[in-house]
Amino acid sequence: MFSWQEQQMQSMLSAKSAPVLFNALSGVAKQLGFDYCAYDMRLPWPVAEPKVVSLNNYPTTWQQRYMQERYDKIDPTVAHGRHSNLPMVWSDKHVASNRSFWEDARSHGLHAGWAQSCHDAKGISGLLNLSRSDDSVSHKELREISLKLSWLVGVAHEGLSLLLIEKHMPEAATQLTSREIEVLRWTADGKTSGEVSEIMNITDRTVNFHISNTLKKLNATNKTAAAIKAARLGIL
Repeated sequence: MFSWQEQQMQSMLSAKSAPVLFNALSGVAKQLGFDYCAYDMRLPWPVAEPKVVSLNNYPTTWQQRYMQERYDKIDPTVAHGRHSNLPMVWSDKHVASNRSFWEDARSHGLHAGWAQSCHDAKGISGLLNLSRSDDSVSHKELREISLKLSWLVGVAHEGLSLLLIEKHMPEAATQLTSREIEVLRWTADGKTSGEVSEIMNITDRTVNFHISNTLKKLNATNKTAAAIKAARLGIL
């Protein structure tokens, strides 16, 4: 078991780009009996409409159909992944809701699959979705590969998020000073600059100086947005 894990980890985490790592991930999925592999990284920002970065090897026609129909809004695996880290095993024959979605997926070769999400300390979540054209994932099969699948979720997220985040949300690597963090914490609690200056025993000008620095570092438009972004990124 551990030799298999070490072998797969080496092949994936040695990748220098997201596409190369994803190709390695797809190869592992194939070893485990799945034709298709998808990884979605959901960023914690913007709050109203979080950005999602997707990599998959689905048929091109299904990729286009999924985007055109905005299926991400009704996809049960996506909804499940946002509220639970437990795995979801699905088959289009055994799902009562969203019948049109499942029928459309089946027509493009996606008959059954497995999905699981994970969330990290920076508020970034990853969803690994594996699927195939066979009719089901048996209980016996699941018992044999469930540990490998759950392990794969963590490795995929660790590797792909590191490679993707620099391009799609560089603020996640932001380093704030202890003073800047303290100012943002009080700001997040609803304190004005004047109140923060009294609490921290510094001048209003110094408070505003720290706020100005955080706006630049976090690419935020105002101090409220900076405080929210810092909190969602786990900085506070």
